[in-house]
Formats: sequence, C-alpha cells, structure tokens
Amino acid sequence: MTSESENTGSHQIVRRLAATSGEWLCGDGPCSDIVISSRARLARNVAGFPFVGKASEEQRSQIVSQVNNVLDAPVGNRSTSSIDLTELSELDAQFLMERQLISRELARGEGPRAVVISEGERHSVMINEEDHLRIQVLQSGFSLEDCWRECDALDDRIESRIPFSFHPQLGYLTACPTNVGTGLRLSVMLHLPALRMTRDIQKVHQSAQKIKLAVRGLYGEGSQALGDFYQISNQLTLGKTERQLITEVREVVQRIVEWERKVRRMLLQDRESWLLDLVSRAWGTLTSARSITSEETMHLLSSVRMGLQMDLLDGRDASLVNELFIRTQPAHLQHTHGETLSTERRNILRASWMQQRLEENRGNNTGSAADDS
Repeated sequence: MTSESENTGSHQIVRRLAATSGEWLCGDGPCSDIVISSRARLARNVAGFPFVGKASEEQRSQIVSQVNNVLDAPVGNRSTSSIDLTELSELDAQFLMERQLISRELARGEGPRAVVISEGERHSVMINEEDHLRIQVLQSGFSLEDCWRECDALDDRIESRIPFSFHPQLGYLTACPTNVGTGLRLSVMLHLPALRMTRDIQKVHQSAQKIKLAVRGLYGEGSQALGDFYQISNQLTLGKTERQLITEVREVVQRIVEWERKVRRMLLQDRESWLLDLVSRAWGTLTSARSITSEETMHLLSSVRMGLQMDLLDGRDASLVNELFIRTQPAHLQHTHGETLSTERRNILRASWMQQRLEENRGNNTGSAADDS
C-alpha cells in the first residue's frame, strides 16, 4: 500500500491492530454457539457546542481534543490509542469498519473526527460521527449486562470532565430523535444459519419489528446479513430506563437463541445426510479453492461454523472460524499482505491464505492430541 497516510501515527496504529484480533472474536462467553458478541453504545453530545452537522471545523477539532485529553489515560487498566480519521486512507478506514470499531458514517465522513480504542478493542469512542461521542463496549458472547456496566463507567469518567447536553425531562439530547433519553443502543450479533435455511428468519424480522427492535446485517444499518450474521438492537431510547432496555433485548435474544438451537436439532434429526453434505462441501471448498470471493467465503464459513457447533466436524477451532470471518474481508486481507490488491488478486490470495491458516490450525490440534495420548 503506498499513500501519504502510511507514515502517520494513526496508520501505524491500524497496522498494529491488523497484526492482532479483537477479543470479541475469541468465541467464548455465554451462548457463544449462537451469539458472536454483545455491544452497548451510548450517544452523547458536548454541552455548549452545536450538533456535528452544524458545528464548524474548529468546533469539531475542539471536541476531538477534549475527548482525547480525557481518554489519554488507560481505560479499565487497558492502554488507549487515538486514531485521527483525517490521516487515514480509505482502506484504513474500511479496515476499522470491518473490525466493528467505527461505523460506516464515521469511515466516510469529512472534517475533524477520530476514534479512541482500548487495548484488546473492548472499548472504543467514536468522535464526531452523527453525535459528538459514541461510547462503545464490545464483548464476546451474550454479555449485555457486563457491556452496560463498563459502558456506564466509561460514560461517567468522560462526563466528570466534559459536560453533556442534557434536558431534565427528555434526558440526553442527540442529533437523531430515536436516541434521545438514555442514548443507549444495545445490540447482539447472532449467527443464525438454521433460521435462514428454513426461512424462519423472516418471522424473526416481523416479531422484532412489532416490539420496536431492529434486525440488521453484519455492519449495522443498511448492511446485508453476510455469513448469516444478524444484529438485534433496540430502535428507541426515549421513555425507557437502561434496565428496561437491557431486559427487553435480553429476553428477545434468548428466545431467538433457543429458536435457532431448536431448528438445528430438527435439521439434524430430519435431514442429517443433507446437513452433513452441506457442511462437508463447505469445508471441501474452503480447503481446496484456488480463488474465492469475500461473499462466498462468508457463506461457506457460516456452514462450517454451524457444523463445528453441532459436532459435525472434528478437531477444528471455532475461534479461528470467527477470526476468518473478519480477516478475510477486503481491507483486512490487504493489510495482511501489505499492499493494495485488485479484486482478482484478493480472491486468489484469500483462498491460499485461508487454507494456510486452516492447515496450521489442524496441525496444532493434531499435535495437541498426540501430546495428550
């Protein structure tokens, strides 16, 4: 990759992130067979400043500076790094979006904006997206309460030094009316291949809409459900407490998790041969293809992940499959190989690199088994 942004401090931070994987991909935590991750996000605006859409560049720069000063010290004993989005290439910004650290809006925005990320990527604070601050905590598995507690603590820390726009009756004021009140958006990323196969996923959409929950794709609003990933989140915050929102989202997600498990059991009982063939074909393609697109990779990895969780494949590491979902995406792949790649070249390198990682993992598992015998 050759661009003027390569020598900036922000680009170097992105390069360090590319060499690791976020903790939310580790594949552990409650209900990790179905739930990939949980997230709590708070929308906040700095008192005395216009909303981002009306703020001048100087005002937006002041907000970035204020937040960076507060978050310069570690968050929860984790060191932090601040990334200036104006210093990044389009590829770097896409990488952060694929990693779930920034939104599409922040990646494609203009003017002074930044993101502060803690070690392990558990905490991140987007600055000058739709609101002045989007405070986020992201964890592996079904962990809404833990996410909320850490997000609340980080919010308190920032508010102790930066006053937020607040109305005694309405609550926290935000650029979008749907976030007014607590400003809390909870989301859970679910892997739902069985519900998609049986077309019950349409019922999930319909049921969620009736109780004002949103069902979105991997990258949130406006994105597709690649790899059978669906994000369930609350749509409104006004008039409800944080505890009410957590309870509502938790109860719905619990029902969806049980529904997915039930359908998987049904498929195994009624269509075992078909299911085994589906999983085996997916594994065979991933381990032998000479060229493969990002979309096809996500689809096949989805079948493999389901097969692992249903014990249809042996000796594989589910956490590696979680990692491959993200690290085979276009920006991640190009960072891994250290250069900008054409679509055709990406497809070829994706296939060979993924097979190398799967083979390394199989070798490690085989070695461990031999050591234990």
